[in-house]
Amino acid sequence: MAGKLYLVGTPIGNLDDLSPRALEALRDADFIAAEDTRVTMKLLNHFGLKKPLLSYYEHNKAESGKKIVERLQGGESCALVTDAGMPAISDPGEDLVRLCAQGGLEVLAVPGPSAVVTALALSGLPTGRFTFEGFLSVSKSARFQHLDSLREEKRTMVFYEAPHKLLQTLRDMLEVLGDRPVAVCRELTKLHEETLRTTLSRALAHFTENEPRGEFVLVVEGARGEAVSATLEDAVALARQLRDAGMSLKDASRRASQRTGIPKNQIYDALIE
Repeated sequence: MAGKLYLVGTPIGNLDDLSPRALEALRDADFIAAEDTRVTMKLLNHFGLKKPLLSYYEHNKAESGKKIVERLQGGESCALVTDAGMPAISDPGEDLVRLCAQGGLEVLAVPGPSAVVTALALSGLPTGRFTFEGFLSVSKSARFQHLDSLREEKRTMVFYEAPHKLLQTLRDMLEVLGDRPVAVCRELTKLHEETLRTTLSRALAHFTENEPRGEFVLVVEGARGEAVSATLEDAVALARQLRDAGMSLKDASRRASQRTGIPKNQIYDALIE
């Protein structure tokens, strides 16, 4: 009889947020597949558990995934965990779930903490509809294209960000999305937890003066859909941003035209002047 894969949600900061059912799943599993075995070992030690650990993360998921599936087919049960939060959400665990589904293996979820919904609940922004956008690319061009695709997004948007990239991300969001409400959530459920409900421009000013520390979740208000009367100067400025992000002059002029309603030939001519 084949074993089962359990997706076990683990604390995003405070270890005591581990649910009784999650603790039971970790205790009963034949082995645990972990994003970082050192992090998971701290969790297990906190609860006095000893279990065989197998490393499963982005750079070994193909090899480790195959091993896990083989062990499941052999009758063992596996608890999959990440360093924090729910496995398979913005996480290589989604590939393991797909492998199990293709192989007819049963996958069960043991829900737990999630930084996405925790930050969303704390944000004070609309929560009825939202979109999770994960981490923005380190590539300037890809980052701008990602943000550009969200300019007209009306749902609340949730992003993850690392402290060393926070200022650049806030600058880029302000430049592409405009100055809009944002909740900047830091170190959720940890000792120095903080939620700053402000605007993108004020958040940028705050963290320019105060060095960003800890892991961040940004909750950004969606587009409100107001009518915008753009000028040629506005269109050219936008086209320059897109060009600097890696677009050709032609593509930047066309995209700026689509957004502003200014003829692309006028924008292109102004750019090359």
